[in-house]
Amino acid sequence: MKKSNAWMIAILMAGSMTFYGCGGENKSEEEETNTEMEELAPVQERASPLRTTEGTVGDNVKVKVQYGAPSVKGRVIWGDLEPYNEVWRTGANEATFVEFDSDVTVEGSVLPAGRYSLFTIPKESGKWTVIFNSEWDLEHGHFQYKEENDVLRVESTPTWAEESQEQMTIAVESPGIVVKWEKLVLPIVVG
Repeated sequence: MKKSNAWMIAILMAGSMTFYGCGGENKSEEEETNTEMEELAPVQERASPLRTTEGTVGDNVKVKVQYGAPSVKGRVIWGDLEPYNEVWRTGANEATFVEFDSDVTVEGSVLPAGRYSLFTIPKESGKWTVIFNSEWDLEHGHFQYKEENDVLRVESTPTWAEESQEQMTIAVESPGIVVKWEKLVLPIVVG
């Protein structure tokens, strides 16, 4: 019995050494072809790339924003692609989210620390509505938006730049969070 166990162990060790000793250097032609195909496959890029920006506001409150960055691509944005008086996900693809590590004031109203989806309601003239919603992980942005989950709604006054900005950006900068796209500059005061 001891002799057969010793033989079994010797056979297993020899098989293991043979298996690991090959090191995969002698690949079959089929394996090499599959590897080449994987390496040559194009990487799918999003039409509106996912962007993340971070910074601090007020008394060193850390802010993180994640959004899909759409481009103008020769389209009419305000009042057409993004209709007036309708909820916009303030970005592309999934809902944009904003995260604050401490309580903040937004346009003078208190917003508790946490992560929120960011929506806006564009207006043809006057102030825009800015919405912070508790449902921040929405795959399809405004299509899944529910008003009953709004934590805070405030008003912000947009300005219009001379130059058009092709790709949308959201920055954590003075006076808080600034959305820029096409000729829009929407400063959201956060402190």
